Amino acid sequence: MPSLIFRLAKTADTSQIVALVNSAYRGESSRAGWTTEAELLDGVRTHAHEIAGLIDMPHSRILIGLVDEEIIASMHLQLVSDAAFLGMFAVRPTGQANGVGKAMMAEAEAMVKREWQAKKILMDVISVRAELIAFYERRGYSRTGKMNDFPVSKDLWTPKANDLMLARMEKSLG
Repeated sequence: MPSLIFRLAKTADTSQIVALVNSAYRGESSRAGWTTEAELLDGVRTHAHEIAGLIDMPHSRILIGLVDEEIIASMHLQLVSDAAFLGMFAVRPTGQANGVGKAMMAEAEAMVKREWQAKKILMDVISVRAELIAFYERRGYSRTGKMNDFPVSKDLWTPKANDLMLARMEKSLG
């Protein structure tokens, strides 16, 4: 695994985070990694206005992983009651499967426990993404049985598959 440095995102990081997230989730570039959603959705995952808003929002953080000052991983964390909600987790597609994701997860868990005294982490995963759910299960996350409708965002993405759902997962940080 490359030598990762972690820090919280700043507004100046917005364009790099947008490029990373969109390259990891959608389009041809995402196919270089194993976390692509290109078969399920067309369009982009995020835009600069959303990322800048998440950076500035109270009780919200974007954790980034850097190698040689280049952002190669990011994830959004938001405090919700006594839990942290994890979303928009991205690792550069050409750098996946080398421990970066595991290291990001460990750093995020330690950070939300230390800074927010969070008791658990929650996340929603597209229910048909069995390999991604298995990755999170290997990290100690469990399916809660709760399913949510997949969000509609016509200005960003269009589903290619019918009946997409989000499966809620959680991990106790006790």
